[in-house]
Amino acid sequence: MTKNKSRLWSFFSSVELAILLLSLIAFFAVIGTLVPQREAAVELAGRMSPGLFFFLNKMQIFDLYHSIWFLLLMFLLSVNLVICSLERFPMAWRRFRLRLSPQNEDVFKNLPEENSFLTTADAPQAANIVAGLLERKFRHFKRTDESGSSFFCAEKGRFSSLGVYIVHLSILILIAGVMIGFVFGREGYVNIVEGEAINAIALRNSNQMLPLPFDVRCDKFTVEFYKGGAPKTYQSNLTFLRNNQPIFSGKLLVNHPIELEGFRFYQSSYGAAPEGKASLSILKNGKKPMAITLSPGEGFDLPGGEGQVKVLRIEENMMKMGPAVKLAVNGSKGDVAFWVFQQIDKIRQMNPGIIEQVPMFNPGIFRPYHFVLTGMEEKYYTGLQVTRDPGTPVVAAAAVLLICGLMLVLFSYARQVWIRIDQEKDKVRIRIAGRSYKNKAGLESEVQYLLAEIKDSLEKTK
Repeated sequence: MTKNKSRLWSFFSSVELAILLLSLIAFFAVIGTLVPQREAAVELAGRMSPGLFFFLNKMQIFDLYHSIWFLLLMFLLSVNLVICSLERFPMAWRRFRLRLSPQNEDVFKNLPEENSFLTTADAPQAANIVAGLLERKFRHFKRTDESGSSFFCAEKGRFSSLGVYIVHLSILILIAGVMIGFVFGREGYVNIVEGEAINAIALRNSNQMLPLPFDVRCDKFTVEFYKGGAPKTYQSNLTFLRNNQPIFSGKLLVNHPIELEGFRFYQSSYGAAPEGKASLSILKNGKKPMAITLSPGEGFDLPGGEGQVKVLRIEENMMKMGPAVKLAVNGSKGDVAFWVFQQIDKIRQMNPGIIEQVPMFNPGIFRPYHFVLTGMEEKYYTGLQVTRDPGTPVVAAAAVLLICGLMLVLFSYARQVWIRIDQEKDKVRIRIAGRSYKNKAGLESEVQYLLAEIKDSLEKTK
């Protein structure tokens, strides 16, 4: 039992497992970036076989960041980091708490010849120079004088030995923040017609409504189109109210969310509201045209009494051919439904014969009347995605902690330096030894720098 436990502990405390898990998480992140996720996957469904889409959907490929696979990898990485830290932290903590002693004979054993030199300066003078140098370079140092010899020790970067554990802790806090958001976070959608306000959102994958602590009003929605009819930019002017008093106003753009009291609002979609109106001009045998403005569902009688006209639909960009209105005429000669395009002349120029091929695109199909769409009083609704993630502050704190830990790991290292000054007959020998658990080249450079500084200072005193 103990042997099996030891094997399991060794497996979860291995660096190889950490590398494997991080690689798998990175792989899933790449897949999640390349493959459309959630609602965006609906468009992809039309371009692949139903069987393949069903299989990928069952494997949660279209919602990877909420999949059981991703959560399992996060859990295993957490276990790996905790066990790795428990395995190695005690030694690092003992190393961190260890206090140096100026007198350490072991560090001077097998000392390279270039790490010592003889000088004719007197020992007290050399000791004072060394003390001043260590104070400038290390700030704090220890000194012991004994039997004509002086011993010094100093250290720097003590906290860097804890850097890797700060990184571990930050990743665990990051995962905790993600899990808090996954369990307690909320995500929903809402459509707001221009001039109207809402105080609740429909939760995603649920029939429930989530009340908001304030009202959200869409004061204005604006959209710009390319020449081809595709939307160029669109934005919502929102006002947030409490007790009918504005508490915040702002412009909501794509990729520029608004955050208020823990709720984040994204510009998700838009569309023409049913309340939009179409302005029509009705011509008959060259007589003075009749002008009328109607909403969907409204109707009127033809001036000659030949029938009644009803507006069925109003489209801002019907089949990417521009604004259009669908009319139904109930007359004595029969019933007919047809589309009236605002840019019918341009459409006929670009598609000769389209009226003959598609009779319902003919605005004069109900003779002797000819219908012209002169304009549209468009009224839009704005589609908002609303999220509330209580784990966001936790993730932000983890990110700051992660940066601090990485800076300690990458740009700092713990090193200790010992300097010994001994009187040898009429000369003084100065020796410098160092110790570091990483960046040996950096330690050697620092030792040589100290030697050069001491030699230079001693030369100036002569």
